[in-house]
Amino acid sequence: MITAIVLIKTSVDRIPEIAESIAALDCVSEVFSVTGTYDLIAMVRVKAHDDLADVIPGRISKIQGVLATDTHVAFRTYSQHDLEAAFAIGLDN
Repeated sequence: MITAIVLIKTSVDRIPEIAESIAALDCVSEVFSVTGTYDLIAMVRVKAHDDLADVIPGRISKIQGVLATDTHVAFRTYSQHDLEAAFAIGLDN
């Protein structure tokens, strides 16, 4: 699984609608509204690097109101949350 962190600049007056449109994409796991240079951050998870081209310039960038994106591809995940979730698969609580 490839994880990409996509920083997104949007039309400020449409942030909620744009965030909802991005979150509705099947390869997007989360969308965060943030402060700073960018308006939104999307977590994109795909099976192969080639799929990133379909998702980011092919779908996210084409959403009306998306002005620019800056994509960062993750090499490794160090989150304890992710490790715990992986080991908990199939266990009943």
